[in-house]
Amino acid sequence: MLLWINGPFGGGKTQTAHEIHRRLPGSVICDPEHLGFGLRRMTPPELRGDFQDLASWRQGVVEVLDLALTRHEGVVIVPMTVTDPEYFAQTVGRLGELGHDVRHFTLLAQRETVLRRLRERGLGRMLGHLVGRWKPRRFESWAVERLDGTLERLKEPEFAEHLWTDDFTVPRTADRIAVLAGLTLRPNRGGALADRYRRARVGLRHIRFD
Repeated sequence: MLLWINGPFGGGKTQTAHEIHRRLPGSVICDPEHLGFGLRRMTPPELRGDFQDLASWRQGVVEVLDLALTRHEGVVIVPMTVTDPEYFAQTVGRLGELGHDVRHFTLLAQRETVLRRLRERGLGRMLGHLVGRWKPRRFESWAVERLDGTLERLKEPEFAEHLWTDDFTVPRTADRIAVLAGLTLRPNRGGALADRYRRARVGLRHIRFD
């Protein structure tokens, strides 16, 4: 089974993916951003743009995930924002056409919620305390500029199933996805403090300097 977790940048995709992975034995996370940033680094700086515009990215994502789904026995989890209907069809849709059990979920939240999460991701909160206010890094500025359009596109029916997460913690969102996908997660143990620690670790591991 493929769990593709879609949503705006800062919407909780990566945190939810890692929560499911932590509590679902045999699962694996395959992040298409790794391929995208690799292709971006290969490209001369003046020619760099959105790596999703590269046909090689879309084809490569399908090829790698097809391999993983064919040869890996556990669930494959993919946290990736895709808002272009054509690109969505060429990746998520194509994997379904190849016969794989694809479960797609879009995490949505109100604009204010997503902005707060962007401020808190990675070292954002720490930096905010140090300088007295939040100074967004380049990626976060890019995400904020595209937030309104991204949220509107992802609300379209073709990007269902939609899950609103404003009032849900990461573990509860993971539980909802598991129920809808017919999966059983291990109990979430450790309490709120442990949850915050795990989210901080995931955030630090996914800071981008590109």
